[in-house]
Amino acid sequence: MQTLPTESPNPQPQQSEHIVRSYEEQLKRLREMVARMGGLAERQVADAAAALIRRDTDLASAVVGRDGEIDALETEIENFCVRLLALRQPMAADLRLIVAAMKVSTDIERIGDYARNAAKRAIVVSQQPHIGSLNGFQWMAKLVQENLKDAIDALVKEDAAAAERVWGADAPVDDIYNGIFREMLTHMMEDPRNITAATHLLFIAKNFERIGDHATNIAETVHYAVLGHMLPEDRPKADASAYTVVRPPA
Repeated sequence: MQTLPTESPNPQPQQSEHIVRSYEEQLKRLREMVARMGGLAERQVADAAAALIRRDTDLASAVVGRDGEIDALETEIENFCVRLLALRQPMAADLRLIVAAMKVSTDIERIGDYARNAAKRAIVVSQQPHIGSLNGFQWMAKLVQENLKDAIDALVKEDAAAAERVWGADAPVDDIYNGIFREMLTHMMEDPRNITAATHLLFIAKNFERIGDHATNIAETVHYAVLGHMLPEDRPKADASAYTVVRPPA
């Protein structure tokens, strides 16, 4: 009587190598998806700032219209991570990376929302009289873009030191925001006709400031994913707008 061959309970070396290689390729794809999503968000922030500075309503409208791309990528990343968790059952550093990718995609999606909101308000500001200089907005947007890029690069390269540098780099953004906050309040007090433009500019500045906060959140998540422990809760922060007092002109 012929006996049927039985499968070995342990995979052959070649099969095991294929499984590991496939898994590494999936993790690489996940990093690339997050990097692509981060790149889209960087472009949104840059274009929202440019639309404000140049009073370019077409560019602002384009920013608003592109927000759906970031939302779609967040959904794609989340679904991809869920499949990895279910099929691969990752452990330790791999598990932290996959969970970090899900959290980071949520932060990037919120950054996209803030860029869209800034672009919407830039359209309104373009229809109002000029008030003051917008150099602070341009510089603020540049700083948060750099922090966002560095945080995403830290995830892709699994660089905890770079993530910690981003974590400590948010204070200059807050300093610029505080200056804009005081300046806009002053413009409103000096001439009520400035109230509409100044109010929208205040919201735009807050949008950029929150983008900086989310870049810091990404850095914190990356640091934990790489090293397995959290950064201190008391990160450097300089937003003092809640305590600002503007004296009326004499």
